Amino acid sequence: MDFHRHGLLTTLGFAALTGNSALAIYRSRDDPRAVAFVAGAYVSIALLFHFLRKFERGEGDGGRTRAAVWLLTTLLTAIFAARVAPMMPPAVGALVYLTAAGTAGAGFWALFLHRH
Repeated sequence: MDFHRHGLLTTLGFAALTGNSALAIYRSRDDPRAVAFVAGAYVSIALLFHFLRKFERGEGDGGRTRAAVWLLTTLLTAIFAARVAPMMPPAVGALVYLTAAGTAGAGFWALFLHRH
C-alpha cells in the first residue's frame, strides 16, 4: 500500500493529535489558560498542515503561503517557549527564549532571504 499517496499516516497522525488535544482540553477544563494553550496549539498545527501542503504542491500565492508557514511556525515556537521557559532556572529560560528567537530568524532567512 502506498501510504504517501493515500495519506493514511497523515490521517492517523492528525487523528492522534485531535484525540490527544481533546483529552488535554477535557482534563484542563477548569484551567482556562491551559485550555487556550492546547486549543491555540491545535489550531495552529492544523493550519500549518494545510499551508505546508499548499507550499509543497506549489499551490496558491507562494509569498502568502510562505508567510503563513513562517508565521504559524513562529507562533508555535513562541507559545511553547513561553510555556516552558518560566519552569526553568532563569539562565535556562533565557536560553529557551534565545533559541526560539534564533529558530524564528533562521526560518525567516530560509523562507524569504535564501531563495534559489
